[in-house]
Amino acid sequence: MFDTPRSLPARPGVGYKPQHYADLLADPAPVGWLEIHAENYMGDGGRPLAQLRVLAERFPISVHGVGLSIGSEGPLNRDHLARLKHLLSWLDPASFSEHLAWSTHDGAFLNDLLPLPYTDATLARVCRHIDEVQETLGRQMLLENPSSYLAFRESTWEEPAFLGEIARRTGCQLLLDVNNVFVSATNLGYAPQDYIARFPLEAVGEIHVAGHDSDTDDHGAVLLIDSHGTPVADPVWALLDVTLQRSGPRPVLVEWDTDIPDWPVLAAEAARVNQAIEQVAV
Repeated sequence: MFDTPRSLPARPGVGYKPQHYADLLADPAPVGWLEIHAENYMGDGGRPLAQLRVLAERFPISVHGVGLSIGSEGPLNRDHLARLKHLLSWLDPASFSEHLAWSTHDGAFLNDLLPLPYTDATLARVCRHIDEVQETLGRQMLLENPSSYLAFRESTWEEPAFLGEIARRTGCQLLLDVNNVFVSATNLGYAPQDYIARFPLEAVGEIHVAGHDSDTDDHGAVLLIDSHGTPVADPVWALLDVTLQRSGPRPVLVEWDTDIPDWPVLAAEAARVNQAIEQVAV
């Protein structure tokens, strides 16, 4: 069995970057919690871990993994899982999440989060891997919906139902990335509001928003790229408002992982999240 995590507050969070360390200690408002990427903190010491220990005394921490390859056909990497367990054991974060994707093959790490066909076989494999992760870590995890650039003909499940069934079978929670929903809906040609209407919001423990870039494909159609390097776009803010109206207040993270801005820019994005949460607070 595994423990359910301590809850993140239903407030804005931001992805922690070392250049914002002094700003966060001086005046973090309106930020109520921080996210770190697990793989950046699996070392044995140094400034990153020292700073994280200080931050963890002041903020609830969400740990976001990118390297477990939950959807891989092969077995999970036991060494990676052991390093992750060590990090979570001493940090004791409020939340741990990973992606519905695969990123390894024959022992090689592909440095990308690749899509999966939504079939019964994939469902069974992902659930086995999540069961293994939760039992090994001794805690409940959250699983994030992907940003998609293609769809598989062999898929027999719609993504919201697929994620809902994973949560039902494994007891995991879900991380709803609203930017990913908007990116996938634009790229694959469906309405993002319809996706949110079908999503199992009762299983959502955390929400993400982020920026994206726009390009065109070989046929001249709009192609959105989940880049995390720009401000959150207006239609993503609107979709967040729709989501929170349905779900009620939730912890909402602003992700910004490339072309990192100065702190006032990121704090302003967090303030916009705070407005969205307050609009639906009872």
